[in-house]
Amino acid sequence: MLFLSREDGQGLVEYALVLVLVAIVVIAILALLGPQIGNVFSQITNGLGG
Repeated sequence: MLFLSREDGQGLVEYALVLVLVAIVVIAILALLGPQIGNVFSQITNGLGG
């Protein structure tokens, strides 16, 4: 019973670590694919006559 409050804090830390991991993966994907995505939007804009 004494460790019950510690388990709640541990769960929050685990969720925070998962959130940080997901954020790192998203940032890495955007860093790798960012220029390609920019080129696609540029081609669409040029195709629309902008």
